Amino acid sequence: MDPKKTAIVLIEYQNDFTSKGGTLHDAVKGVMDKTNMLQNTVDTVKKAREAGCTIVFAPITFVEGYGELNPQPYGILKGVVDSKSFRKGSWGAEIVDVLKPQPGDIVVEGKRGLDGFATTNLDFILRSRGIDTIALGGFLTNCCVESTMRTGYEKGYNVITLKDCTAALSEEEQRVATEKTYPMFSRPMNHDEFLQQLSGQRSEAAMAGRGYSA
Repeated sequence: MDPKKTAIVLIEYQNDFTSKGGTLHDAVKGVMDKTNMLQNTVDTVKKAREAGCTIVFAPITFVEGYGELNPQPYGILKGVVDSKSFRKGSWGAEIVDVLKPQPGDIVVEGKRGLDGFATTNLDFILRSRGIDTIALGGFLTNCCVESTMRTGYEKGYNVITLKDCTAALSEEEQRVATEKTYPMFSRPMNHDEFLQQLSGQRSEAAMAGRGYSA
């Protein structure tokens, strides 16, 4: 796993999910606490950034009134409308403070649905930077993360899903997604395993640069 060809894709780490007072926070708080996903993500992003990975944020936002959506939304997007979540310009739509983008990070615009690729230029950005591996974290485990994972798999990326950097609405949904679905379309791993693999690649590169060989 080459850090220079790896991107961490952070899906909807926005206050409406991550923070007390967010419209959907109470719905995901139980699994967030169980997986320690927010702190795990902070640690992963810090170390991955230092290693030379590309950090990509994929927030979802809508104008007031949700004009981008079907006038009669259904399913998960109806829940977004009914809870008045992710309104552009609102505190709830902002990326959580502990993960504020840093210089050099990328914030993808245009996400209006579940799949991080569908209505954005995410694929163009990744390919332009020579990225072949994506590591996914965020919300919801079995919704936007899974949708992005499936498309990344279809597009030929080496897809890693960071199991303990995700959260769903229930522990059952979290378990079924990470144990049953994720292995079909990705290489699921916890964040510490991912960082170990990333560190191993860095060590090999450093040794090669100094003229050492295994």
